[in-house]
Amino acid sequence: MKKLIYTAVTFGLLLTVVCFFAFIHSGRVDSSSGTYAVQLNEIQKLCEQGDNAEAARLSEQLRLEIAAARTDKGHETMIPVIWAVCIVFLTAAAVYLWQTILKPFHKLTDFAERLATGDMEIPLEYERTNYFGKFTWAFDSMRREIIRARECEREAIENNKTVIASLSHDIKTPVASIRAYAEALEMGMDGNAEKRQKYISTILSKCDEVSELTEDMFVHSLSDLDKLTMRPEPMEPVGFMEKALAELDAGRGDINFDKPLYSLQIKADSKRLEQLIGNLINNSRKYAKTQIDVSIKRLADRAEITVSDHGGGIPDEDLPFVFNKFYRGKNCGDENGAGLGLYIVRYIAVQSGGEVKLKNTGDGLAVTVSLPIDDE
Repeated sequence: MKKLIYTAVTFGLLLTVVCFFAFIHSGRVDSSSGTYAVQLNEIQKLCEQGDNAEAARLSEQLRLEIAAARTDKGHETMIPVIWAVCIVFLTAAAVYLWQTILKPFHKLTDFAERLATGDMEIPLEYERTNYFGKFTWAFDSMRREIIRARECEREAIENNKTVIASLSHDIKTPVASIRAYAEALEMGMDGNAEKRQKYISTILSKCDEVSELTEDMFVHSLSDLDKLTMRPEPMEPVGFMEKALAELDAGRGDINFDKPLYSLQIKADSKRLEQLIGNLINNSRKYAKTQIDVSIKRLADRAEITVSDHGGGIPDEDLPFVFNKFYRGKNCGDENGAGLGLYIVRYIAVQSGGEVKLKNTGDGLAVTVSLPIDDE
């Protein structure tokens, strides 16, 4: 603004100086008009002497000089008008430049300085009337992106804290059980072979719990970093499911697999699909504690894997959120868990080109994983 004022004042002074010299020159022209009286006297004398020809010549010369003087006088009266018009134009140009260029530029500068100090709360208004409209929009978009990035960073930090706290809490219980049973074995408190086998089975079961927790945390970390590798390949899901469920059953007898009579072909990552099925079976065992029914069927161009239990299901108010990371429903009770099981199930299904649906059947919960058929 100071530079603009300085420039306008400089041009105004230059214009005033030019007009001043023009006035001085016009004054010199006015001083020559005193000769008109002398010329008139000469003409009068020539007329008295009878020299009409010379008098006529001098009269014409005087007429031309007076006409020229009048023209100069007209130019003289125009000088103040031109000066005033130039001053008004200069002022208007200065105001226009300030409003459309300099003022918006100062706003952008102040806004950038506020961003540098961490002040993200005040938005930058988008003005279409100035030449920096697109820059204004870009700067404010940058502000919104910085705010969003900071919120994501803050959320990630809180999630990591939650992961650490949840993992520490959930691992503590099975580790304590492992230690207690191991100490009992060391002290010879098993008594007989049956009791010893019970202790060993409990230790192995608790080791499996710890393994599941750490595996879920590992998959969560990979998915957060977008580094969870998927290696899809053509596979026959019925035989694969039969083998995976037999390993998950491990003699418990709580899994019922309804095999279809026809063959299917899908394209999926067998390791991740096994992890998906394992998460669903473990969830049913942990929260429903009932018989688990598993089925697979073809529906149009999709293969649907359904895992059903006969427990209490999931409260309706929790259903929209169960796929969120770290979310645990109201009916989880004191069961260990990080709230990652269904999140990982959906992540693997989506990465495989499928989807997951939950439904309270009235007799429990049914989870259906839909995967694309591979007909090639």
